[in-house]
Amino acid sequence: MTRRSMLSLSIAGVIAVLVAAQAVYAGDGHGKRHGHGHGSRALVFVQTNEVSGNRIVVYQVAGDGNLSAAGSYATGGNGGIAAPGTESDRLASQGSLVFDRHHKLLFAVNAGSNSVSTFSLQGDRLQLEGVVPSGGQFPASIAVRGNVVYVLNAGGTGIVQGFRLGRDGLSAIPDSARSLGLANTSPPDFLMSPGQVGFTPDGRQLIVTTKASGSTIDVFQVEQNGLLSTTPVRNPSATPVPFAFTFTPAGRLAMGEAGMSTVTTYDVQRDGTVADPKSQADGQTALCWIERVGPYYYVSNTGSNTLSGFRISHDGQPSLVTSTGVVATTEPGPIDLTSPRGTPFLYAQTGVGGTIDAFLVNRDGTLTKIGNVSGLPVGMEGIAST
Repeated sequence: MTRRSMLSLSIAGVIAVLVAAQAVYAGDGHGKRHGHGHGSRALVFVQTNEVSGNRIVVYQVAGDGNLSAAGSYATGGNGGIAAPGTESDRLASQGSLVFDRHHKLLFAVNAGSNSVSTFSLQGDRLQLEGVVPSGGQFPASIAVRGNVVYVLNAGGTGIVQGFRLGRDGLSAIPDSARSLGLANTSPPDFLMSPGQVGFTPDGRQLIVTTKASGSTIDVFQVEQNGLLSTTPVRNPSATPVPFAFTFTPAGRLAMGEAGMSTVTTYDVQRDGTVADPKSQADGQTALCWIERVGPYYYVSNTGSNTLSGFRISHDGQPSLVTSTGVVATTEPGPIDLTSPRGTPFLYAQTGVGGTIDAFLVNRDGTLTKIGNVSGLPVGMEGIAST
C-alpha cells in the first residue's frame, strides 16, 4: 500500500468517526444547532476569574473540535478565591458562567465584587449590558428560567437572590432573597460553600446543594411571580458532599457527590422531597462537576486529574462507560465542563493547568483527546457554550 493510500484511509477514518459521533446527538434534545451570526459555528466561553479584573474569553469551535480565540471581554468586576486559596477550584461551584440560548445572553459572577455581569451575544462578540449587585457575598452560581434568574451567593449564611430579566437587564425581585442558614465566612471555605443553584426542568422548583455544610439537597418551591417558598425542604444526600447536578431526559436529578466520588440520581417530588436514590461510584477522587452529552454523563475528578463517563438507565441507575470508569486524563485540576449543543465535543477546564482540554465523544461513550488551549490564568473557573 502506498503512503498516499494510507493517508487517504486515515483521513477517511477520522471523518467516519466524526460523522458517527455526530449522529449520536441528532434528535436527542441536545442536538439542535443555532445560528450565531458567522454561520452556525459553535462558541465556548471561559471565565478567567482574575482578582485584578474578571474577563470572559470567547472561542470559536472548528469542525474538528479545536478552539480558536475570538476575543476577550472585561466583566466590570473582580474574580474571587474561596478559602484556603487552592488553584484548582477557586469558586467551588458549577454554573458560575451561564449562557441563555433563548435570549442570547451570557451571565457571569464576579465573586470578588459581589456582582453579576450580563453580556449580549452578537455574532461571536460579546457586549457588556450591565453589572448589578448579587444580593449577597461571593456569588458563585446562576440559574436562568425564562425571565427569572436566581443567583447563589456562597458566602456567609448563603443567600439565593432573585432577579427579573427585562429590557433594561437584570433587576432584583423585591423580597426574593432566601437564606440557606449556613455558617460560612466570606470568602467561604471551598468545601463548606454551597455548590450550585438550578431550576427543575418544569421550572416549579429551585435546587441548591450545600456540599459539606450538611450534605443536603435544598429544594424551594417557585411561585408564578418568581418568588420562592420561605424555606426549602432539606434532603440528605445519598452519599456525602452533593456538589453539581444536571437532569436526565426523564427528569431525574443527576448529582455529582464528591465525598465518595459517586453519581446519584433522584426523583424530585412535588413536595420538595427527593426519593429513590440510585448511586454509582467511579473509584476516583473528588468527583464534582457533571455534564450531559447526548446519552452520556461526564464528570471531573479534580483530585485524580481524570474524567469519568456514565450511562443512566431510564429507571435512573447510573453505570460506568468503562470498567475503570475513567475515559480520559487531563491537565492538572479538571473542574467545570461544557459541550456546545449539537456537537460531539466536550471541553474540560483545568484550574491548575490553565488549559481547556478538548475531547471527541465517541459512539460508545469513550473520549478521544483532540488537543487543548493553554495560557489561561491559573485559578480560572466557569465555562459555558452555545
